[in-house]
Amino acid sequence: MTNNIKKYKILLIIIILVAVSFGSGYYFAKSRQNQNYDEPLISASSLTASSTLDMAPFWTVWKLLDQKFVYTHKDAQKINEQDKIWGAIQGLTSSYGDPYTVFMPPKESKNFQSDISGNFEGVGMELAIKDKSIVVVAPLKGTPAYNAGVKKGDILISINGTSTLNMLVDDAVGLIRGKAGTSVTLKFTREGKTEPIEIKITRGIIDVPTTDTEIKDDVFIIKLYNFYALSADKFRLALREFIESGKYKLILDLRENPGGYLESAVDMASWFLPLGKTIVRENFGPKIDEQIYRSKGYNIFTDKLRMVILADSGSASASEILAGALQENNIAKMVGTKTFGKGSVQELIQVTPDTSLKITVARWLTPNGTSISDNGLTPDYEVKITENDVKTNKDPQMDKAIELLNN
Repeated sequence: MTNNIKKYKILLIIIILVAVSFGSGYYFAKSRQNQNYDEPLISASSLTASSTLDMAPFWTVWKLLDQKFVYTHKDAQKINEQDKIWGAIQGLTSSYGDPYTVFMPPKESKNFQSDISGNFEGVGMELAIKDKSIVVVAPLKGTPAYNAGVKKGDILISINGTSTLNMLVDDAVGLIRGKAGTSVTLKFTREGKTEPIEIKITRGIIDVPTTDTEIKDDVFIIKLYNFYALSADKFRLALREFIESGKYKLILDLRENPGGYLESAVDMASWFLPLGKTIVRENFGPKIDEQIYRSKGYNIFTDKLRMVILADSGSASASEILAGALQENNIAKMVGTKTFGKGSVQELIQVTPDTSLKITVARWLTPNGTSISDNGLTPDYEVKITENDVKTNKDPQMDKAIELLNN
């Protein structure tokens, strides 16, 4: 037993050092390609010499669990030694108290990569933490969640009877996800409803849509659903369709768009802004200089372009970056309601070949310095959609955008 404990101690020191090294240098993982992230930024000897950490309780609990824990269900999944290591890292990560900073073991890491590629099995809705609750940012169009009646702003309170109180978003996603054809029962609270709403959803293969286009009342409309891997190319094709239509009035509909890749938002904004114009500012706090992301200068449109952006509480992350850049650079007016306010920056770092760390490294500021996280973005024209509008299939936000462009 003594030899085993020594082995575990060595493993944990490595875990701590890796975590500290990422805590000091994670942001540069992409830009400093020569950095070896297998080498800790501090040594084991310096940690043990200067640290006042008392690791004895950790090893006491590890030993007690090994000796005493009994599985109460015969079909319970037995935990192995590597699972304990992953669990220890997850506990370390969660101690920072940030719902968007998450260590992902092999299964969760694979699922996350599947999510951002735009094809996965599940119900098809984006979740986030807001006011310590798990909130639906937006159900994705045409998915089981969308078709079952899940709404943006719904607060998820249980999954198959398991309370979501103090649950991380990634843990909730793990419980909701499953094979196509199986079902999951979700319970929500919804603004305007006095009783919780229970919805049983049959999971499906989620092929996330990217863009839709249409022409209405002499106005060209691009509906953008996400900022995933293929979104920038799909958006470029939609813009080509707009140009070929001969129209000069454009609505970019970002409602219920939960965001995605920063690179996609920068690329899209660059079609409308001169070279070097500020798109978004990445603020790391007082210790690191702010990074400014600027237009690549595609800038193919003339002053003849008239543009309105539609946004709402389901517009988050990259949606807010794109909307804020075009609004504050006087390219477009914004119509709708206040956006979600997802303005923290996460970086995805590969820890081992099959695990990853999603870590908050900064916050987004608009070109004028407004923090997206604090209150979201405020539209130039606030227009709400009522329940009666939904029942009668009316869209006063779209109507207002068309009215502005045609006047």
